Amino acid sequence: MEDNGRVRSYNARRGRLSALTVERLETLGARHEIPDGPLDPREAFGRSAPVVLEIGCGHGAAALAYAVAHPGHDLLAVDVFTPALARMLAEADRLGVGNLWMHRGDAVLLLEDRIAPQSLAAVHLFFPDPWPKARHAKRRFLSAHTLDLVASRLEPGGHLLVATDHDAYAAHARTELAADGRFVVTEGERPDWRPTDGFEAKGLAAGRRVTELRAELR
Repeated sequence: MEDNGRVRSYNARRGRLSALTVERLETLGARHEIPDGPLDPREAFGRSAPVVLEIGCGHGAAALAYAVAHPGHDLLAVDVFTPALARMLAEADRLGVGNLWMHRGDAVLLLEDRIAPQSLAAVHLFFPDPWPKARHAKRRFLSAHTLDLVASRLEPGGHLLVATDHDAYAAHARTELAADGRFVVTEGERPDWRPTDGFEAKGLAAGRRVTELRAELR
């Protein structure tokens, strides 16, 4: 579960892709997938606009909602689960969303190798895998290394949004952000554009509280 000594923050999912998933990728992927190499937003998206990165977008409910609510922004959604991305593309096509983009793969590698410094207006991390067992805590996405990457890729005044329904992960996020020291953290405000689909709905149904963190780059 490591790449060149780096611990993954996700489960690698294998299996054969369905015919529907393959069809969606073939027909819609070229329209929404970013080109290879270092990302040049003007070239990739056809305009100069604020770029927002969503890490671990899943089926894309939040990504789609943000893109619809902010047509003047470009939203880049990243996940390792191909069927979920294909489903997101199908919904984007149904809604006629033209400012939603995708990348299939590891968000850390994307940030390290392809996202230029000070090029992101915001980074969204909604309901990441909490890795609740103590021996798995090192797999949590938020760490000194990833926060260093996020801080370096955010433009001045940019921000990181984190939402979780897992109290231990919320405490972990607070600790990591405080240790980094480059962010001003506020808590409690839920973005009004974000739907309650997916993990958030499951957490609320189970009686868990949702912690919302907004970390503004100093």
